Formats: sequence, structure tokens, C-alpha cells
Amino acid sequence: MQTALVNLVNGVDSVLVGKRAQVELAVCCLVAGGHLLIEDLPGVGKTTLAHALAHLFGLQHARVQFTADLLPSDVLGVSVYARDVERFVFHPGPVFTELLLADEINRAPPKTQSALLEAMEERQVSVDGASRPLAEGFFVIATQNPIEQRGTYPLPESQLDRFLMCLSLGYPDAATERELLLGEDRRALLARLPRGAGAAGLRELQAAAAAVPVAPALADYVQRLLAATRDARRFAQGLSPRAGLALLRAARAHALLRGRDYCSPQDVQAVFAAVAAHRLHGGAAVHAQLDALLRDVEL
Repeated sequence: MQTALVNLVNGVDSVLVGKRAQVELAVCCLVAGGHLLIEDLPGVGKTTLAHALAHLFGLQHARVQFTADLLPSDVLGVSVYARDVERFVFHPGPVFTELLLADEINRAPPKTQSALLEAMEERQVSVDGASRPLAEGFFVIATQNPIEQRGTYPLPESQLDRFLMCLSLGYPDAATERELLLGEDRRALLARLPRGAGAAGLRELQAAAAAVPVAPALADYVQRLLAATRDARRFAQGLSPRAGLALLRAARAHALLRGRDYCSPQDVQAVFAAVAAHRLHGGAAVHAQLDALLRDVEL
């Protein structure tokens, strides 16, 4: 299992160079069965990362460009009256896939953003009074631009909480940027990458990650971390029990990536900021506070 995960990381890393730490976290997010939010400036590789993950995991995927005029029906689907059968026929939207790439999700108005809430949490959508199941293991990889940019709508806390992780890529270093400027087109590189085993292969990885045991002492450590975030002197609102479950899921996947058959405090620490920051109204200041919190809370 570790070999398969390392190959996935290496494949994405060959396209999105210089961002191996973020690539590892993104792979862990999908193996943990969670949705991924990538937040950063336009042009730093957010969509490239999303496409590379979909390709290398071998998942059926669809991409939706979120805009100010996008309607919920453009994402979920719509029923249209068909004269030949004299009834309404449902036409599925792009959400009926294995992996949905929601590009610039915060450029759509709140009503359209909220259309994804049920899909992300329940893996189903309700259209015309009927619940329609989505693909088993349905994922959302969403990108968003910084909220201070024009034409953006902030995601509500309830929707941010549906994302297991939130990552930021940042600018490349000088050597990496030089390689990008003189190297081959990223889309051409992506097209040559081998496709993965698909949903069945991903389910095997997820089952292996879920089977990684968590010792009672590690659960105690996670509880202390959660309690520390609920200190009003640190944050206005702390992490919920659901965030604690998400943290353990991500830590198990990280342990599997590292080839361990047990979950360690180092695994928790490696994924902590990516799981916690967006639930605590993320930003550079919050990341610094989380780093200090990890130092303060005893193992």
C-alpha cells in the first residue's frame, strides 16, 4: 500500500514541482475519504493539482467553473419535460461523477455554494423532492481565491467544515519557477501520466488507512489538542468533535503513506494545520498559533 501511495505522490510531484509537502497532504486527504479545498492566488497550480489527483487516482471526474451567474441546477441537474414520454425527465448535473473539480468555488453566490452541502456530507442530492445517490466515494476538490479579491463570496463555516483539509500552495522558489518557465507544458506532462486503478483501487487504500490502529494514548493527545483550541485566549471558537474525527482519519492516512502500521503523534502533527486552520478562520496568523499550540500541548 505504501508503494502505491508513494507512486501517486511522485506522479503528482512530477507535474506540480516543488510542492511535495502539499501533494502528500492532498493524497492523504483523498485516502482518508475527505473533500479537499485548495486556497491561493490564481496561477499557482491549484487546478493543476486537482487534475493531477483525478488522473492518477483514475477517477471519473467533471469540472465546474463557478461563476457569479451559476445556478444550483447547473451543478445538481434539472428535470425537463419530455413530450415523447409525456413526463419530466431528470438530466443529471456534473455532480454525478466520482470526483468533482469545483474551480473557484467562492466566485459563486451562496445559494449555489450551498447546493454542494448535501452532496459533500450525505453523498446524495435532493432534486424535485427526490433523493438521488451519488457515486460511491464521491469527492469534491475545490479551489478558491483569497477572499479579498474582487467578485468572491466567503464560504460559510458550515461548508468549510465539510472539507477535510485546506491547503495553500504559495509561490514557487526561484529554481522551481525557472524549471516551470523553461520546461514542458504541464498539461502535456499530465496527459502522459498513467491512470490509476480507479474507484476500486482507492477503496482498497481507504480501507487500509481506516484499519490503522489508534492507541488510547494518542486519542488522549488528540483530545488535549481539541481542548486547547477551545481556550478563548487562543481562538474565538474551538474545534468540534467532528474535527477531531477528521484529524484521526487524516493521521491514519499519513501513517499509511509513511509505511507504518500504527498511528503516531508525528502523523497527527503533520496533518494538524491542514485539518484545523480553515475551521478556525484560517490564515497566516492562525497557522502560527497552531504551531505554537503543538509545541505547548504535551504528548
